[in-house]
Amino acid sequence: MFTATLIAAKTRLSPALVENLRNAWGGGDALWLSPDEAAEFSLQAMPENLWQVWEDLQKMQVDLMLQPTQGRRKKMLLADMDCTMTEQECIDELADAAGFGPHVRAITARAMNGELDFTEALQERVKLLKGLPRGAVQNVLETRITYMPGGAVLLATMKAHGAYTALVSGGFTFFTESVALHLGFDESRANKLLFENDILTGEVARPILGRQAKIEAMDEITTRLGLSPSDVIAVGDGANDLGMLGCAGTGVALHAKPSVAAQCDIRVNHGDLTALLYLQGYSLDEFIAA
Repeated sequence: MFTATLIAAKTRLSPALVENLRNAWGGGDALWLSPDEAAEFSLQAMPENLWQVWEDLQKMQVDLMLQPTQGRRKKMLLADMDCTMTEQECIDELADAAGFGPHVRAITARAMNGELDFTEALQERVKLLKGLPRGAVQNVLETRITYMPGGAVLLATMKAHGAYTALVSGGFTFFTESVALHLGFDESRANKLLFENDILTGEVARPILGRQAKIEAMDEITTRLGLSPSDVIAVGDGANDLGMLGCAGTGVALHAKPSVAAQCDIRVNHGDLTALLYLQGYSLDEFIAA
């Protein structure tokens, strides 16, 4: 048994569209999770024209996802930070402050699209931050970093239902610790920028956390909690997230880079982070305000 979930921006999901697709695929009765925003219905088998329908719905700014019905409500959230829980790439914002914004943004885009080795690209960008004072890094955190819509509700709702939440980033602890505290993550892991006399040295502590570190974090945390990867919903947007997205029971590519989205079956391009709740069958009236 499968569940088809349709999600759009608020007021954008047409009841007629949901009903027409349900009829075409011979699905069960539609259940509205949020009026004019999110709905689901059951299916006995995976439709052969799934991706053609998906492409058609993308033109209407509607996300369509199919997944096995059994076990879709997860016991753990594993999340990337940059451009997933926050709306920015923190290293790009630091580079702006250091005067290397456009150059670093270009490297970041290529690294997140899988065109460059993550570790080498990170080291190259961090070198350009050498000499930036701690106060400037703190200012970036306080004035440039904003949160992705729906993140606080996602965490509050999953935690209210007993889920464990972990933030695992290829970014920096200077940011993840603050973001984790603000959103209520149970733990966070990231790379550590090195300071000397409150000035960035242009180096990052070893070992560098990249793609494999996120998989290892999932394995370590689930083992510690007595869970399995199938109990996890993971979310990210970059090439370094693909490992954890592929290993998790539900891997969600959120507003992901094209090459990343192409390798994921569950893609959220138009919804916000509350889409991860709808995917698990939560309805709007079950959401917990942060």
